[in-house]
Amino acid sequence: MSTDVVRFDYSELSDWACACLTEAGASGEVARNVSYYLLEGDLLGFSTHGLIRLLNNCQWLHNGKSLPKGEPVVLSERAAVANWDAQFLPGPYVVPQAIDSACEMAKQAGTGTVVVRRSQHVASLAAYLTIATDQDLVVSLMCSTPGQRAVAPFGGKEAVFSPNPFAVGVPSSNEPLLCDISFSMTAAGKVRQAKANGTTLPYKALIKPDGEWTDDPLSFFETPGSAIAPLGGEQLGYKGYGLTLFSEIWSMALSQYGRRQGTEDGDANSVWVQVIDPEAFGDKQMFLQQVDDLLEDSRKSAAVDPEQPVRIPGEAAQQRKKEQLQKGVRYSSATLKVLQRCAEFCGVTLPTAVNE
Repeated sequence: MSTDVVRFDYSELSDWACACLTEAGASGEVARNVSYYLLEGDLLGFSTHGLIRLLNNCQWLHNGKSLPKGEPVVLSERAAVANWDAQFLPGPYVVPQAIDSACEMAKQAGTGTVVVRRSQHVASLAAYLTIATDQDLVVSLMCSTPGQRAVAPFGGKEAVFSPNPFAVGVPSSNEPLLCDISFSMTAAGKVRQAKANGTTLPYKALIKPDGEWTDDPLSFFETPGSAIAPLGGEQLGYKGYGLTLFSEIWSMALSQYGRRQGTEDGDANSVWVQVIDPEAFGDKQMFLQQVDDLLEDSRKSAAVDPEQPVRIPGEAAQQRKKEQLQKGVRYSSATLKVLQRCAEFCGVTLPTAVNE
């Protein structure tokens, strides 16, 4: 077995995570959802937002910062829109409900939008996309963090925004397109991961208080610390800056819950969910044909490196998922330490690792 990477059987790991959450006070349904969607993030390769977040979720449940059971409160709604207050229910429990609700709206009205305030951390957005694409529906997700300031506006060196993710899921005749990106140059979780692994970031994504750009993750944790740059970096960061404003207006402003209200909310999120039914616009097969053509044209594009052909967003993630379900879910030694801490915190023994 590699000294740097270990693998665990998916089913054993799922049962363990569910048991940890139950010991921390979660109801059966909450525990099942949180363990499933955190693991889904790992399977797809979003390791900074996978089971490494289990300890946080168990601590929040134990300390009363997450509700162990219950339902979101509907604050307002019309035929195809709704505003929910999640009351700090775990994000992996709330977001699937919001997508389900938006899907039902879309089947009736052609589109459905649900915004959610005070959802405890939602983890990886990519983990939820197939809820809609499996029903031949198009979905887009965004979230922001009212209690976090980590990203600087373009031209600035002081953190104002959170590193907001944006995800899109689109059905095709084969595998769906699954895209999950951040509107900042990197996510705070990747900065933490680099720090834990003792590595630098792959590029200079941080702006120090003196305005210097750096790839040193340790600078993010200093006082005062560096800020994450918006997507586009030093030259084109105005693009990421505009998208960041867009995401915070769509999530915080529409949910009417932002930094003025949620300064002390920690990692809790404001979330925006929209689902579209292509059949509301015409024949479903014509839509799928257009998507298939776009994806095929992309694949046929001449590659800069013939050894690395052009891929469709989500292809590598879905291949990674299939491989890990067969051979075991992969974890770095740094992540393994967090899982072991969670096992000790909850009093539930971590499963035995399988061979690499």
